[in-house]
Amino acid sequence: MTGSKRIYALDTNVLLHDPTSLFRFEEHDIFIPMTVLEELDEKKKGASEVSRNGRQVSRFLNELIERGNGHGISNGLELISPEGVNLRRGNGVGRLYFQQRTTNGHGKADNLILSAVIELRDQNPDRAVVLVTKDINLRIKAKIYGIDAEDYQNDRALDDFTLLYTGSTELTEDFWDRHPEVQSWNERGRTFYKLDRHEDEDWYANQCLFLPGDNSVELRVLHVDDTKATLVLLDDHSHANHAVWGIAARNREQNFALNVLMDPDVDFVTLLGTAGTGKTLLALAAGLAQVMDQQRYREIIMTRATVSVGEDIGFLPGTEEEKMTPWMGALTDNLEVLANPEEGGSWGRQATNDLLASRIKIRSLNFMRGRTFLSRYLIIDEAQNLTPKQMKTLITRAGPGTKIVCLGNVEQIDTPYLTETTSGLTYAVDRFKHWEHSAHITLRRGERSRLADFASEAL
Repeated sequence: MTGSKRIYALDTNVLLHDPTSLFRFEEHDIFIPMTVLEELDEKKKGASEVSRNGRQVSRFLNELIERGNGHGISNGLELISPEGVNLRRGNGVGRLYFQQRTTNGHGKADNLILSAVIELRDQNPDRAVVLVTKDINLRIKAKIYGIDAEDYQNDRALDDFTLLYTGSTELTEDFWDRHPEVQSWNERGRTFYKLDRHEDEDWYANQCLFLPGDNSVELRVLHVDDTKATLVLLDDHSHANHAVWGIAARNREQNFALNVLMDPDVDFVTLLGTAGTGKTLLALAAGLAQVMDQQRYREIIMTRATVSVGEDIGFLPGTEEEKMTPWMGALTDNLEVLANPEEGGSWGRQATNDLLASRIKIRSLNFMRGRTFLSRYLIIDEAQNLTPKQMKTLITRAGPGTKIVCLGNVEQIDTPYLTETTSGLTYAVDRFKHWEHSAHITLRRGERSRLADFASEAL
């Protein structure tokens, strides 16, 4: 291995996190220690996402070896990405090297990987050797031994989470003065506007716009191109006459959310917000209104990533729905609010609960592969705990007439190695903002209680 290109030594967790990471270092070379191959072999069994990724890495490695006809492994295998792997890469192509001899000893895997990287560095004094791992402690160990160590960055949807699209924008007070030539018309009880778009108005389809103050107005972008924009006046769901399944919006962002949740032309909605902002309640209310009253969808399907906050309580008995029920506390709590008829007493409440339960199905993420949902209203709760690959798997289950609503709070990520910038929810928000049939709203104001609001700020 000679030359000025860097050598990146990959840890097992990088390959298990993103199997295509092999091909994401452009013209630089990749080094895989023998311990990493052994750990991949241990992880390949099972039906989990990690096991599937482990098997995919092995297939990639086998394909690279076969492409080289078993020759030239010591000289490096050319890292040409296989068909079907869409990568944004530079002009160069690196090479893949394996550890030629195992390191003596049977110590901890991290220490064996470190020993292999130290030996690699000593053999290549003229080249920069970098250990890439998502394990913080291993990066600390590497720095102690004078080895450059980095986190795997190529899976980031954004460089900075604060740059994430919020879904709404405040207009300046001179908005109407800046657009003197506005076409307006009424159609089916809705008010529409068509106006010239200025360069500084970087709008997306279904983005919500609001003008505060005495002349307050709330609009949504229906269509936008290089020169023109079509806006529609939002329904006021804060008024009791426009409540959705008995739920009225308590703030501006909740009104934005109910507007896009109730729009049949919006197939994919993401709601971001801290605890108590009303994500689950709004999504359920809109779902029940469209399933029970409008009969736009056949049923509501609710799922979530089953990641424990505390200690695991072991295996849960029962059917798929019974196993998922303990994870669905948010669903149960919100149904108590939604299924509380003013008349009928306990018998009326029980009848309403039974009716709603027949239209709401709880499903596990583990059984989503290969399924197709037709005319369903799918709610994915705690979506911040999903990887981009899991998010893709779920969204591609949507058949004709299905709407998907993703809920989450990126401040509460429980999945190992996921961060605010690599979460599948962040990934979906960023990739879907350009699509005219998707919408995103960031809910900012908590509506649970003054105790909950103070706790979220002070603790």
